[in-house]
Amino acid sequence: MAQKKILLLSVSAGAGHLRAAEALRCHAAAFGGAAQATHLDVMDFVPKTFRKLYTDFYIKLVNKAPALWGYLYQFTHEAKPNSYIERLRRAVERLNTAALRREIERFKPDAIICTHFLPAELLARMIRKERLACPVWVQVTDFDLHRMWVHEGMAGYFAANEEVAWRMQACGIAPERIHVTGIPIMPAFAVPPDRIVCAQELGADPAKTTFLLMGGGAGLGSMDAVAARLLALEGDFQLIVLAGKNAAALAALQSLAVRHPGRLFPQGFTDKVERMMACADLVITKPGGLTTSECLAMGLPMIVNAPIPGQEERNADFLLEQGVAMKAVDGVALEYRVRHLLEQPALLAQMRERARALGRPLAGRLVLEPVLAA
Repeated sequence: MAQKKILLLSVSAGAGHLRAAEALRCHAAAFGGAAQATHLDVMDFVPKTFRKLYTDFYIKLVNKAPALWGYLYQFTHEAKPNSYIERLRRAVERLNTAALRREIERFKPDAIICTHFLPAELLARMIRKERLACPVWVQVTDFDLHRMWVHEGMAGYFAANEEVAWRMQACGIAPERIHVTGIPIMPAFAVPPDRIVCAQELGADPAKTTFLLMGGGAGLGSMDAVAARLLALEGDFQLIVLAGKNAAALAALQSLAVRHPGRLFPQGFTDKVERMMACADLVITKPGGLTTSECLAMGLPMIVNAPIPGQEERNADFLLEQGVAMKAVDGVALEYRVRHLLEQPALLAQMRERARALGRPLAGRLVLEPVLAA
C-alpha cells in the first residue's frame, strides 16, 4: 500500500475537536509507512479578529450564557441552509479562511479528515466548485448530530454510535458512506495501565474506592469547594482532582489536601489522563464527547454535571439512557449520588460493566482503515 498523506483539520473551539484529531494522528503511526498524518488547527490560518469571535466568544458564551448557546444550537440546527443568515455566515467564513485553502493546496493531501464542521463546510463548497479533488471524511465528535456537520460531497462519515448513524441517514447521507466507529481517543486508552502502579505514582491506595473529579466546577461551585463537600461524606474513599492549568484551583486544592492526608490528591495539567483514570472507580465530569469516550474505554461510570445546552446535554442523555452515568444538577445532587453509590457497590459495579461494553478504545484505528483503503 502506497503511503497516503492525510490532513487532519480541527478547530480550537473547545478542546474535544483538537483531541480527536490528535488521537487520529497518533493512531496513524500504527499503520507504519501506509499513513503520514498532519494535524492543522483551522484557527491558525484565520485573522485574529475572526479567531477571537469564533473561539473566545464561543467559550465565553457557553460559560456565561449557556441558555443562549442552547438557543443558538437549536436555531442553527433548524435553520434552512439557503436562508439569508446561513448564506451570510458561510460568506464570512470563506472570506476569513483563504489562508487555510492555500495551505491545503500547498500540502496536496491524499485525504482529509475533519473533526469539526467548519472545515467540512468549507471543503464541501470547494468540492462542489471542483477546486478540491481529494476525498474528505467527517468525524462527528459527540453522541448527537447537528445539521451543520452534514454536507454533500463527503467521502464518508464516522459516527459515535448507531443512533448517530441513524440520524445521518435521516439527513440524507447514504448508508454505505456511514461508519460506526466511536469517537477517536488516544491509543493509550486501548491498553489501560496498571491500577496499582498508577496509584503508587500518586501516593494513593490502589485498594481503596477512588473518585476522579475532572474539569470545571460550573454548576457545582469551585473545585476545592466540591472536593471539600465530598470529603465531608461518610465512607472509606479517596479523591483525585484534576485542576488542569488553573493554578489558583490547584493551590486551593493543595491547601485542602493538607487537612485530608491520604484522601485528596490534587493534580495540575497532565497529558496522562489515562493514568488518573486507571486509579478511579467513578469519574465526576462534564459530558464532553471526548472525555466521556475516554471514560467508556476505561470502563468507568460517571456522574455528569453542568452539561452545555445542546451537544453536551445530548451526550448526557445518551449516557443516562445506557445506564453508565448519573446526573448531578447541583452540589446537593452530587453529594446524594456519591453517597448512594458508596452504599450500593453492586450498582457501581453494574455501571462499570455497562461502560466497558460501550467503550470503543480503537475508534481511531477504525476511522483510518477505510480512509487508507479508499
